[in-house]
Amino acid sequence: MQQMPQITLKAARVNAGLTIEQACKKLGISHSTLVKWEKYPGDLTANQQRKIQEVYKFPIDYIFFGTLVELKSS
Repeated sequence: MQQMPQITLKAARVNAGLTIEQACKKLGISHSTLVKWEKYPGDLTANQQRKIQEVYKFPIDYIFFGTLVELKSS
């Protein structure tokens, strides 16, 4: 198994195809709040993490921990 690298919250948002404005609207938060979350994701509550995961359609574990995945050989 190999560990996938952690990614930033901003990278997860961009990967979801969302601008800051679009993400703020879907998350129901202000621009300054999202900027803060992207700088300090460790400050997020469990509920905030779940909401981000739902909106970004991206496993939150990749942002905080990376994930172990099994690579298949061809």
